[in-house]
Amino acid sequence: MAIEIERKFLVKENPFHLAKKSHRIRQGYIVNDQKQVIRVREKGEDYFLTIKGNNIGNSRLEFDFPIPKEDAEELLKHFCKTTLIDKTRHYVEHEGHTWEVDEFHGDNDGLVVAEIELDSEDEQFEIPDWISEEVTPDDRYYNMNLATHPFKDWSSK
Repeated sequence: MAIEIERKFLVKENPFHLAKKSHRIRQGYIVNDQKQVIRVREKGEDYFLTIKGNNIGNSRLEFDFPIPKEDAEELLKHFCKTTLIDKTRHYVEHEGHTWEVDEFHGDNDGLVVAEIELDSEDEQFEIPDWISEEVTPDDRYYNMNLATHPFKDWSSK
């Protein structure tokens, strides 16, 4: 069983120059509610169907399946009813952890969120200087919500 343990933070200073690699990501949602998510993702040249369960604390079930490009394009076109998320993900190493720093585009332009995946909810980690406040408990910052309630509609930038 795959368990995702993740924490989210806002970024006060873009660390893109520290990234070891970056990918453009486009994703849409087939099911998008507080209890479950089924999404289709294009990540560079790779395509995935992902199923996520309800959050319990900072943890949730997550299953990720590679799918052919043609299937992903058809699913995005015919089954993803919400706005697509468009972002660039930058992978930044810091003190033994990889931070995934998402730079959003389109209706979420101006939003930069850093995520760290952990092995346990009580795992200790060093917070980089370029990190601002933690937003893990704030549902507005979850991609599934940004698809239907974009940053441009509620931020003061």
